[in-house]
Amino acid sequence: MKHQTIEQLQALADIQAAPTMTRTERLERWAELLERDPERRLGTLSGTEYAPSGARQTMRVSGSPMTVAFDDMTMRAAGLADDSYGEAKRFFELSDRQLHDIVCNCHFGSAVRSGNAARRVRAAIGLWPRIKAFFA
Repeated sequence: MKHQTIEQLQALADIQAAPTMTRTERLERWAELLERDPERRLGTLSGTEYAPSGARQTMRVSGSPMTVAFDDMTMRAAGLADDSYGEAKRFFELSDRQLHDIVCNCHFGSAVRSGNAARRVRAAIGLWPRIKAFFA
């Protein structure tokens, strides 16, 4: 093994930083992914509003709206680590209420149509981008 300095390695490496996405861009990307197959049935999480905070963070179900996001390489490159409730909350900068509205079974039963989840994701974007643009 040949020893090289950090400067030598940087000169050789083709390092590309992970794409930086704003909260709105991440949510819009998620909605677009869900809209690709709007009739697809996705799994929902049971009782997110009642689960203790620690348990809620690790909740996941295979084939959920969060799985759709995690299956996307762009989202992974931007920093989405897994398809758990806590990771989706962190990555998309959502409140418990907002994420509950997107993935909880109390709204949809055991499955939600992807198009319905996309509408809920878009609702989470809210008015902030338009308000911010107005004052820019």
